Amino acid sequence: MAEAQPQGTGKPAGGRSAQLAHTGLRHGWTTGACATAASTAAYTALLTGEFPDPVTITLPKGQTPSFALAVEELAPRRESAMAGVVKDAGDDPDVTHGALVRARVRALPAGSGVRFAAGPGVGTVTRPGLPLDVGEPAINPVPRQMMREHLARVAERYGGSGDVEVEVSVDHGEEIARSTWNPRLGILGGLSILGTTGIVVPYSCSAWIDSIRRGVDVARAAGRRHVAGCTGSTSEKVAVALHHLPEDALLDMGDFAGAVLKYIRRHPVDRLTICGGFAKLSKLAAGHLDLHSARSQVDKGFLAELARAVGAEEELAAAVATANTGLAALRLCEAADVPLGDLVAATARDEALTVLRGAPVSVDVICIDRAGMVVGRAAPRGPDGSG
Repeated sequence: MAEAQPQGTGKPAGGRSAQLAHTGLRHGWTTGACATAASTAAYTALLTGEFPDPVTITLPKGQTPSFALAVEELAPRRESAMAGVVKDAGDDPDVTHGALVRARVRALPAGSGVRFAAGPGVGTVTRPGLPLDVGEPAINPVPRQMMREHLARVAERYGGSGDVEVEVSVDHGEEIARSTWNPRLGILGGLSILGTTGIVVPYSCSAWIDSIRRGVDVARAAGRRHVAGCTGSTSEKVAVALHHLPEDALLDMGDFAGAVLKYIRRHPVDRLTICGGFAKLSKLAAGHLDLHSARSQVDKGFLAELARAVGAEEELAAAVATANTGLAALRLCEAADVPLGDLVAATARDEALTVLRGAPVSVDVICIDRAGMVVGRAAPRGPDGSG
């Protein structure tokens, strides 16, 4: 399941891909990628009677990994087909590493499109504030889109209609989910099928912090005066779109906001943009420098206080304090024209300046939602308070 790596150019590598390579850790595949491979194999068998093994898929950034099938089953008269792959999380200590992800595909009447169902071990959304409606199977939007695209290709190749139900299941998923935040978020009955890139980035504090330092060094050596610390690939795209930064000015900060700020404090650049999800950056605003969910949580009480500071009535503030997620709190404020996103961005910027301890660095902050839409911004500010 290895994928080709980009060839060298003779220049120091920079950006997200260079940081990944520098960690020396093996990446893995998301549950969304596994479900896409399993559903592709199952639909192929439903139409042809044969399971492709291994089955190759195309990820959102163009990588083409292949997955060996762990299980396969073709029902009599091809009423349905099921295939399963074992998730390989690489060197990441992911609780779903080794889990068997299955997809069962059944034909539907013409015009039905692709429908998704939660099989055993996949959760159902029971509370608002997530990117799926209440009652929907916990299969996130990007994995759904990946599966739709691959099923459409299979249908075109083998003469199918593309009208199918895809039931995704994970062996022992309900038990595994007890070790995740799903129950607190109102995802009941099992795991979520996740992933925006299809790739699991291996998590290692020391290796990743070292890669951040390397990224800063490369940017400075290239003469970059403006760098962006981003929490993931979506925020990276937003930073590039807004500031037109080259790859070697991009730092894959992940959850390590403190590592970026402390290293830039000692090795300054003129300007640092911090871009990330609203919920993660609300943690930075609250003073957390490690944004990982295992070590810091969104403080809805803190968000309620911020909302009050920008005009929220007590009823709204109370709703923010009890919201299911940080994003749900934001949506409540947006509906009431209360600029919580901008205040979180400004508070996160000021917290970053505090950590920088007067280093000659101007900081601005961009908060985004899961779709990559900007929901809060704070203009650049330097250590003396100037823009």
